[in-house]
Parts: sequence; C-alpha cells; structure tokens
Amino acid sequence: MKITVILNFILFSIPAIIPAEAMNSGRQESLSSGNSKAIQADADASSNADEEKGIENEKDYSGNEWRGKRVAILGDSMSDPEMKRVSQKRFYDYLQESIGIEPLPYAHSGYTWKELAGMAQRLTEEHPDDLDAIFIWAGTNDYNKSLPLGDFFTKTKSKVNANGEEVWRDHKHYNRDENTFTGRINNVLGYLKRHYPETQIVVLTPIHRGYAKFRENNIQPSEEYSNALGLFIDDYVETIKEGAKIWSVPVIDLFSESGIVPALPNQSIYIANPETDRLHPNDKGQKRIAKVVEYKLRGIPPSFKDE
Repeated sequence: MKITVILNFILFSIPAIIPAEAMNSGRQESLSSGNSKAIQADADASSNADEEKGIENEKDYSGNEWRGKRVAILGDSMSDPEMKRVSQKRFYDYLQESIGIEPLPYAHSGYTWKELAGMAQRLTEEHPDDLDAIFIWAGTNDYNKSLPLGDFFTKTKSKVNANGEEVWRDHKHYNRDENTFTGRINNVLGYLKRHYPETQIVVLTPIHRGYAKFRENNIQPSEEYSNALGLFIDDYVETIKEGAKIWSVPVIDLFSESGIVPALPNQSIYIANPETDRLHPNDKGQKRIAKVVEYKLRGIPPSFKDE
C-alpha cells in the first residue's frame, strides 16, 4: 500500500514539473521566433525603403542629367518664340519647367533647312563654346516649298592606296547643293559637327500636317496631298532620319511618336485653329510634344564635355 502511494506520487509529480520547464522553453522559443520575425520585418522594410529611395534617386538623376544645360534650338515657326498667336509656350519652355534646361531659341517662322545654315553660323558667333546641346526641328517648309530631295552623296572614281597598291575605287563626296534637301541637311549638320565636337546635336522630325489657310495666296493642303513634285511629308521625314544617321546624331521622331495627327477632327485639342490652322500645335500640343521629348532625352547624354 505504501509502495503504491509512493509510485502514484512520483508518477503524478514528475509530469507536473516537466511541462512547466517545457512551457518555459516554449515561451522562450516563441519569443525568440517573434523577435526574429520582427527583426526580419524591419530588415525587409528597410530594404524596401532603400530600393524605393534608389528608384527615386534614379528618376531624379535621369531628369537632372539635363538640368542647367544650355540648349540652342534651330527651327521654324514650330519653335519660334514670337509665334504667340498659335501658342504662348513652346516645347522647350515646358522642358525648362520639367527638367530645367536653359533654352536659347534660334528659330523663325517660314525657315527651311537653307536658312538654318545661316542660323548655325550666327550661333557659332554668339555661343562659340558655351553650349551643351543643339536641337534642330525643321523640314516641314522644305516639303511645302516642293524642294527636291537629291542625294546625300555624289560619286567619282579616284585612285587610293589599298594594301600598298594604287587602285581605282568609287569615291563618295558630300552633296553641298543648297537647292536640294539632302544638300541643306549636309551643310547644317556638317557645319555644326565641325564647330561643336563636344556638343550634343539632336534632330527632331516634323509632326504631321493638317490644312492651313493663312492668306488667300498662302493655303496649304493637308498631308494627304503631295507637294508639286509628287512628294509627301513622309519622304522628307525619312530623308531627315537618313541624314541624322549619316552624321551620327540622335533623332527624336515626332512624326511617328508625338501622337498628334492634326487632320483628324478629334485632334483639334492640340492645334492652333480647327478652321484655319491645323498645322501648328497650340499650348496643349506643345506640351504633349515636350513630354515625348522629355522621355526620349532620358536616353540621350546632354553633353560630351569634361565636367
């Protein structure tokens, strides 16, 4: 009887002691696990914050690449600061607000690539070495005036030393004829390349064209019609892009990517006057163009000068 009582006491007492220890151990493990989870959560939050901060800094950096850069703009009425009747601001004004460029407009209504050659010379006289970039936006007036396209090169046969032997080869020369579109492009881009070796040059293609009536003797059909040579605005756009490739300058193709097609009735929100001027963009149109240019510039270095 005594033995039974003693055994019962031992059997029921030991479990009472062991669970208490196990419970304490369990509590410690639970607390340790909880602390680990909390620490990991803090680490994850910190990591996410760092990643978000990195993305933020990257965005700021992409915009600040152009901040404070002096940019000359060669062009026609699309970027002429005096064309207040169509819009109060130009695309470069919006770029000044958004990414902080310092625009220097050298643009005039009616100018073709022929007049841009004179503008380029004036630019070198007034800003010989303090420009970071040059934007060129022109070509729609060359189309409207039915300028022949021409070829970028002429060819002759010339002797040249090839592997120690004098041989006759085809020899190409830049076309400089200002009575052709290709000659004008060569003249402007060649001149700028020679005078601004460390300056970024960016070519913008013309946007689409709609109907315009400025005077009785100045009525311009929409782009659905060819010019007097049977050429369409598309032909001039492609020629500009080819010229940019030849002279190794980046192109922002507004014809393809601005999203503005002035001939469409619902595009009136972007144009100067639905009845008489579906050629020029209004402020909303200029702002849209600026947005496209801004995002394209994120992949184009603003200058090649040593900092």
